[in-house]
Amino acid sequence: MIKYKFNPDTLKFEQQEFALARFIYQKVLPKFAFTLVLGISLGVLASYYIASPAEQGVLMERESLVEKFKDLNKKFHQSLVELSEIQKHDDEYRMIFQKEPLSEAERLAGFGGVDKYEALRGFSEASLMIAAAYNSDKMISFMKVQSGSYAEVADLVKNKEKMLASIPSIQPVDVKDFIRFGSPFGYRFHPILHIYRMHAGVDLTAPHGAPIYAAGNGTVAMAGTQNGYGNVVKINHGFGYTTVYAHMSKILVKEGQKVNRGEVIGHVGNTGLSTSPHCHYEVRINDKPVDPVNFYKSGLSEEEYQNLLKASANFSEVSDEE
Repeated sequence: MIKYKFNPDTLKFEQQEFALARFIYQKVLPKFAFTLVLGISLGVLASYYIASPAEQGVLMERESLVEKFKDLNKKFHQSLVELSEIQKHDDEYRMIFQKEPLSEAERLAGFGGVDKYEALRGFSEASLMIAAAYNSDKMISFMKVQSGSYAEVADLVKNKEKMLASIPSIQPVDVKDFIRFGSPFGYRFHPILHIYRMHAGVDLTAPHGAPIYAAGNGTVAMAGTQNGYGNVVKINHGFGYTTVYAHMSKILVKEGQKVNRGEVIGHVGNTGLSTSPHCHYEVRINDKPVDPVNFYKSGLSEEEYQNLLKASANFSEVSDEE
């Protein structure tokens, strides 16, 4: 299309030439530049505040993993609480079979020490990851130790029948031969030495020559004479139990001999530091003397047992026996 423009100098209409380059430079380019700058600016802002589909997928996956770690740590915590209950039962089982409960140091054996989680500290959710790793390692360590303890308890259970036969549980002097309860377990005034000292057993008065019975299955650890005890027999029953029978008139067993509960091992006498025939009887657990009265139940009626406990508790007179 041809355009004309009036020229005031010549007073004529003159044909107007169209300058494309000038049009682009003056009209198009500024608008394009503005649009381009605006588009780039909006793109940059969008990249900061609006995640791409790929980025949104990563964020969603991260949030999902965080929730899973939180849930995992809750389950670990609950499991550790339940395992602590198992530990309590394990301690009870061990005590039933005269085994010391595992110490805290034994239960934590191989756990802790050098920081094993240093490599996890650089992550944004390091605390959750370290907590999960720590709880997992603690559970594995606990279960390893607990498994070993249960294996030990299982062996004790298998030997339960042997253990029950070995634990001293009968009165070493027959009820029909028993005359009276002499000195009880505990500190008392010694009738011969005239001093207060520990009486590690009980004195069971019986006729001279009355049979003395092994209180449980075991092996004779000593059969001979010992100061104060006179003729004495010591039996190792295993499982930490030992019994002592003193002041015998005659010993019927030898060292190293196997004996069964109820087997006659000697006769009541008056040897050693003693003033009348009786059997001085001791029960020791891990070589620590305990009151033998608590092991008399087997072989006695309920009335006889209660009378024996009463006699032991109320005994106050100075005995004429060692």
